[in-house]
Formats: sequence, C-alpha cells, structure tokens
Amino acid sequence: MRHPLLSFVIQRAGSGLISLVVVSVLVFVGTAMLPGDAAQAILGQDATPQALSELRQELGLNDPLFLRYWNWVAGALQGDMGMSFSSKRPVVEVLIPRLTNSMILALSAAAIALPLAIGLGIIAALNRESLLDRMISMVSMWLVSIPAFLSGYILINIFSTRLGWFPGLAIIRSSATLADWANALALPVATLVFITIAHTMRLTRTAILSVMASDYILMAEIKGLSPRRIVLKHALPNALSPILSISMLTIASLMVGVVVVEAVFSYTGMGKLMVDAVAYRDLPLVQACGVCFSLVFILFNFAADFLSILVNPRLREPKA
Repeated sequence: MRHPLLSFVIQRAGSGLISLVVVSVLVFVGTAMLPGDAAQAILGQDATPQALSELRQELGLNDPLFLRYWNWVAGALQGDMGMSFSSKRPVVEVLIPRLTNSMILALSAAAIALPLAIGLGIIAALNRESLLDRMISMVSMWLVSIPAFLSGYILINIFSTRLGWFPGLAIIRSSATLADWANALALPVATLVFITIAHTMRLTRTAILSVMASDYILMAEIKGLSPRRIVLKHALPNALSPILSISMLTIASLMVGVVVVEAVFSYTGMGKLMVDAVAYRDLPLVQACGVCFSLVFILFNFAADFLSILVNPRLREPKA
C-alpha cells in the first residue's frame, strides 16, 4: 500500500505542475494582449516603419501566438527565458538579483511578523472574550483595513520626513553594509509587518480556540489545570499543524505582496522590476516575473500542506 505522504507529494506535485502551466498560459496571453507595440516602445516614436518591422521579426513578434508560447516554454525549461527588451541582457541574469532582494525583504518581514502574530494569537486565546482580547482584535482589524501603499506613505511621512530616522527610499548600494541594509529596509519591513500580522494573528487565535473546544481540553479543565498550561501544553501542540500552514502561506503572501511596497519605497526587488517591465513593455521580463511569483506561491502552498501532514501522526503514518 502506498504511503500517504508519498501519495500526497505525487498529487500535489501534479496539481502544482498543472497550476503552473495554466498560469504560464494566462501570463503569456495576458502580456501579449497588453496595449501598445513592444517594438515601438524599444525604438521610440521616431523609429521608421522598416526598423519597426525588422525588430518585430527579430523578436518573433510576428509569429503566431501558440508558436511564441511554445518557443518560450521550451527555452524556459532549458533555463533560457529570453532577452530583456530594455536592458538587452538575459532575463534570468536580470531576474535572479531582484528575486534575491525580494526574498530578503519578505523573509525579514516574516521573521518579525510571524513570532509576533503567533504570540499575540496565543495571548488572545488565553484571554478570550476579555478586554485584552478585544483590544488585540480591534487593533488587528484596524491594521488589516489599511492598504499597503497607505501604510507605507504614513510611515515615510512620520519616520522619514518628520523625524528623519530612516530613509524614505530603500536604495541599497553594492557596497552597503549590514547596518545600511537594516536602515534601508526598516520602513518597507515595517509596512509588510503591519499588513501581515493582523491576519496571521487572527488565524492563530482561531486555530487554538478550535482545539480548545475538544473533549480532552474539557477534561483538562475539569482536572483543574490552569488556562495557561492548557493552552501551552495541550492546545498549542495540537494546533501546530494549522499554525505551520498559516506561517507558510504568510511567507507566500509576503513574497507576492511585495509589489506595492517595493514600488512605494523604490526598492530594487522583483515587484518593482515587474512594474517597470510593464511600463516599458518588456514582455520577457513581465512573463518571467509573473511565472516566478506563481511558482513561489505554489511552492509555499506545497510546503504548508506538507508540513501540516508531517506534524500530524494520523496523516503521516500509513493505514493498515
């Protein structure tokens, strides 16, 4: 009999691959339908019709859409995602440094947001229906209702313009030290923490309270155990599976949600790269960024489900 963990890996890998194919088709077709002419954007308004025609032929823009997609996928499978129209460099060469920067930003925010959100969720569960629980819920609702760009501009106005503590633009030079990175990323990371912590905290609280409704928790209460001991020793270990899923999905949402924050702070990550690529009609870069964002989200979703099974003995062990 096949091991349930192996079956899960096979099924999720298959569904993830199908999702990636569907996303790649949507991204490619969507970029092909963008208004304007890529050749015109590259050569400028003064380009002659002959020069435009030659460039379209060189870029393969005159080929049928399905043939362009096939060539693009065939190249991507070999690590070649084409040449950037604007920089004339390989897309992979442009993308990898930006992806690294985005991962640094997202993981820095996750390293702060996740422990803080899980801790607040536990505190709210320990003091459910109390004034503290209501205050935490009220603040979290207030934070989650503020758009990311507005949070960023508020932080810039307070901590950069008025107080002068941190730079308003997250511009990092190649010679930057660790202190320079921390100083430049302070406001973007704070923005991501604000827009992430509320949702994660509420989900953590809900997961713990759901476990608290179990019969064995009722038995522990009857035995006279303190609420703190019940939550930390009995409820939290059994809520670990949903909390791990929440954590992985939070990191995935951070990776995908950096687009707005990077644009606000002019941070040289993949989100800003995609925004600039759309503005310059750099189709290979737009397509690569779209697929890369989707791949990151699929992988973290897979990790969330995998960890949930891994920490659950009933799902991890094969059935007789």
